[in-house]
Amino acid sequence: MSVDTPRRIVLLRHAKADWPQVSDHERPLAERGRMDAPVAGRRLGETRIDFDLALCSTSARTRETWKLVVHELPTRPRTVYEERLFDASLGDLLALINETPEEVNNLLVIGHNPGMHTLADALAGGAEGDALARMTQSGFPTAAFAVIGYDGTWKSVEHKVGRLVDYWAPHD
Repeated sequence: MSVDTPRRIVLLRHAKADWPQVSDHERPLAERGRMDAPVAGRRLGETRIDFDLALCSTSARTRETWKLVVHELPTRPRTVYEERLFDASLGDLLALINETPEEVNNLLVIGHNPGMHTLADALAGGAEGDALARMTQSGFPTAAFAVIGYDGTWKSVEHKVGRLVDYWAPHD
């Protein structure tokens, strides 16, 4: 792969979670989350991005979100459940992206806030249309996703190298 290979990084926040008496890692989706996740999946499908790899946090709410989203996509990407996505810092998230195999062109990351919003802000050196304004205004709610366009190798992903090409949130 050359340094100018066009890629997409899609950052999807898990859908709305419930607050039962379980550990944070084991929190399931709330009813609203179970309704929003398939809608997010259909909207992701409309982007026509053919995902090569999905990295999903191991938490119950992200796994459940992914199960509902993936059924709405035209093709199912290879999925890796990644423990390091749970409670990940910006540095952790950048390191995970830097480890992505070069044969992957389109990466989907299913994780948590504040990480997904912080990473989208960090990667977006520019934006198309009103995507950045919409993302800033909404605050990256549950089931929202950001699409970052980037040209280069995964090892060279760093602050402000991409452009925010799309942003979507339910209930907007």
